[in-house]
Order: sequence, then structure tokens, then C-alpha cells
Amino acid sequence: MKISASIYSAGQKPLADLVVELDQHGVDFFHVDCNDQAQVFDDIAYCNAHSTTPVDLHIIAAQPQKYFEAIRSAKIKQVSFQYENFEGAIPFPSDLNCEIGLAITSNTSIAVFEAYKNTCSYILLMTTTPGKSGGVFDKDTFRKIRQFQKAYPNKKIQVDGGVNAEVSFILRNLGVEQAVVGSYLFSKNYVGVALLQLKKELVGSHYLLKDFMLLQDELPVLKESELTFPLALQTIEDYKMAFVLVVNEQQQLTGLISNADVRKGILKNIHQLNHIPIADCINRHPVQIAETKTIYDLLLFIKQLTFPLQYIPITTDNGQLSGALLFTNFIKGEL
Repeated sequence: MKISASIYSAGQKPLADLVVELDQHGVDFFHVDCNDQAQVFDDIAYCNAHSTTPVDLHIIAAQPQKYFEAIRSAKIKQVSFQYENFEGAIPFPSDLNCEIGLAITSNTSIAVFEAYKNTCSYILLMTTTPGKSGGVFDKDTFRKIRQFQKAYPNKKIQVDGGVNAEVSFILRNLGVEQAVVGSYLFSKNYVGVALLQLKKELVGSHYLLKDFMLLQDELPVLKESELTFPLALQTIEDYKMAFVLVVNEQQQLTGLISNADVRKGILKNIHQLNHIPIADCINRHPVQIAETKTIYDLLLFIKQLTFPLQYIPITTDNGQLSGALLFTNFIKGEL
């Protein structure tokens, strides 16, 4: 996951010193917030003249079109426009010479992206007040990320607001492409240490698994009383997750059917393929973990296993299915 350093969150540090320091530590982008102030383009010009680090611009204005010409000539890598500030619909031209994104706050539905999907390559999810530093991350953003990925699988996701080392760990493993970081980056004694924690390390463990797991309504779940072999196969195919979770009438997790379990069931009944008992395909003792465990607990648990995990069911203390985690982005998120 790329880190975009919010340069206006660095307090009174001169821009010249800040550019040198961030370049020394290899930050991915300089993030510039334009709160309807044209003078920020002078700072962008300075960054471009003294660094090869690309600029990530965020326009917060009622009439962002008045900045289109300045954007064309500013040599920036990407620009996002804050949706809630628009006065009416704003068509984005295709000749801004950079990637275009739509920024939305936590209270705005991702459905507004539909009108901009042909011109925007990414969405910027704001978890705090746009243009202001020092906010607290809104954990509802985790579900919003998953919703957007499902609706627009070919579009990228960026997040801005309240990102610290632990939040960064979760975001990069949810497949977020870029995070804007301000207060956390510059509140440390050394920017380099903060960047290392944001990109590679897990520091602290305050979020519980239930805060960011896939919820039941996002998962392939079947009641055991309704389970048949064809239904299990079709559900695996429909959800594209390579498994089905099995519950009883009390929603307690009673088993799991994976692609490997289906294969075992077929091999066991190879001479009667038209009559494979679904019970022969259920893993009655799947690996699972409680929703009240922290990220650190999860990593310790995974470390002690003798086989790799692609997913893990998450349950309540009384065994009810609560959700699941997929590990699709664990490797992708570390690059």
C-alpha cells in the first residue's frame, strides 16, 4: 500500500525541509489539500522543482472547475474532488493530464460514484473532516471498502483520515491501494520510523476482528437442514470464495465445505457420483476464531497452525457464526 504524506499536517516545518525529509525516507506521494485556495499550486510547483516524488492533490471547493486549467499545467499524478462541496453536478474533463478520483465523507453513500465511474479511476474515502488533520478513524469505513470493491472491482480505493500503524495493517490487507497520512506521520520523532510502521509493521492491537470482518450477509452461508450437494456446489460457485459455511437453526457454526472437502467427498463416493451424501463433504471441525480476538491474537493463532489459511470463520462466544476473514490481500497488501 502506498503512503501519501499530507504536507500541511507537518506544523510549522518549512516546505523545503519537509520535502527533503520525506524524500530521504521514500514517501510515495506528497498529499496537498486545496481548501479553495489557489496558492497551494505554488507549493506544488516547489515540490515538482525540488523532488521527483509525485503530487497527490485533493480539491475541496464548491466550484472545482475553476482549478481545471491549473491542474492541467501543474504536473500532478492524481487529483480527487470532494463530492459534498459541489454546487450541482460537476463533469470532469478527460484532459486533466492525471488520474481523477472522487472523494466522499463517511456519511455519503458509495452510490454517488456511479455518475463519475467513467472519468474516475479511484475513490477517496474520507473518515474524518476533509482538509483537517488529527481526526479519529471511522471503523465503518472497513465495510464501505468491501461494498465499493464489490460494486466497482476494477476501481482503486484510497483512504484519508485517522490512519495509524494498526489501521494501515488492516487497510493494506483489505486491498486498499493508498492511504493519506498526516498526524501519525509527523507526530513521531522520526518520519522514517512512522513510515516503516505504516508499511510493514503491526504496532498495537486495539481493533477486534468483528470491527473489520466480512459479515454474514456478505458470506456463503447455508443452513444444514436445507443443505444438498448441488446447492453447496452452486453456492461455492456463486460466491467465488471457495467455501460454504454451514450453520444450524440457532445460527451456530456446525461445519465448513471447501473445494478440498468436495473433492474428498467425491473420492469417497467415486462409484456413486449421482448419490453423494453432503455429510461426507462437511468438515465438522473447521479452524475458527472468536470475534472478540484482536489482530495480534489472530496473527499468533495463524502462526501456530501447520497449514496455510485462505479464510477463517469468526464466531461469537456461544459458537454462533459472526463473520469471516479472507486472506486474499495479505500478500498483495505487503507490496
